[in-house]
Amino acid sequence: MGAADAVPGVSGGTIALVTGIYERLIAAITAVSPARIRAVLFGFLPGRREDAVDALRAVDAGFLLVLGAGILTAIVTITRVVHVGIQDFPVLTFGFFFGLIAASAWVLFSEVAVDTLPRAAAAVAGFVLAFVVSGQAAATLGDGLPVTVAAGAIAVSAMILPGISGSLLLIILGQYEYMTGTLSAFVDALLALATGGPTAPIWEHGAVVVAFVAGAFVGLFTIAHAVRAALERARTATLAFLVALIVGALRAPVARTGGQLAELGRSWTPTAIAAFVAAAVVGAVLVVLLDHYTGIGEIDGDA
Repeated sequence: MGAADAVPGVSGGTIALVTGIYERLIAAITAVSPARIRAVLFGFLPGRREDAVDALRAVDAGFLLVLGAGILTAIVTITRVVHVGIQDFPVLTFGFFFGLIAASAWVLFSEVAVDTLPRAAAAVAGFVLAFVVSGQAAATLGDGLPVTVAAGAIAVSAMILPGISGSLLLIILGQYEYMTGTLSAFVDALLALATGGPTAPIWEHGAVVVAFVAGAFVGLFTIAHAVRAALERARTATLAFLVALIVGALRAPVARTGGQLAELGRSWTPTAIAAFVAAAVVGAVLVVLLDHYTGIGEIDGDA
């Protein structure tokens, strides 16, 4: 799940479905509540231990802890590779992302019927929102801590959405490169500290990482629950909105490639376009093969 969420395209929620842990994950996430968190935090007080144990069992804490460790390990590893790719090979990296996103949208759209006015309206809204935000609007957000908190809250909602990855949402918001670079710098600072390095980089980059994680926790209690409620009340319309969001997000890899090329003093050339297309084909083929063998696009809806 961590590897899937580290790159835009196939989501961690999809991997959870394929591996058969999706329902358990959703039950555990939605069982987390402020009251149960308080019970755990005050479990060291006399007479409160039993309440803490009950709360941990209710949220399936052992499962979440092991799963979280695996996700964190994969994210830290994969994002370091991706960050290098973005910096040094933007055309190939974003081309690969484009293929992943495009194929995911095609696979999921084949399972979503946009045959009513509300569903069509939801699809148009999703496409327009992602297309607009993926352009220049993303640059206006900046990279302050409040934006990081909001990005974490939005990205975590992808945990319960088969087909939408947290990294795709970060790309739409223009925060993907910033967060992968910050996470890599934070890990490097921690490793340097072990050999006598300075602590200043840890505090600098750690503040951003903590802000993102804090936003993720906020998202668990707000956005994730709101999305789940929308899926329960109007599943197909919600899925139409989300899949159209993926289509609109196709603007992001192209825009990010152009921006990165400009920073490197380069521009789009026939060779660069060919490389982008080739990388996109590779990404698309991987998603199509994954769908063929696992059925990741088999989402049903009756609302």
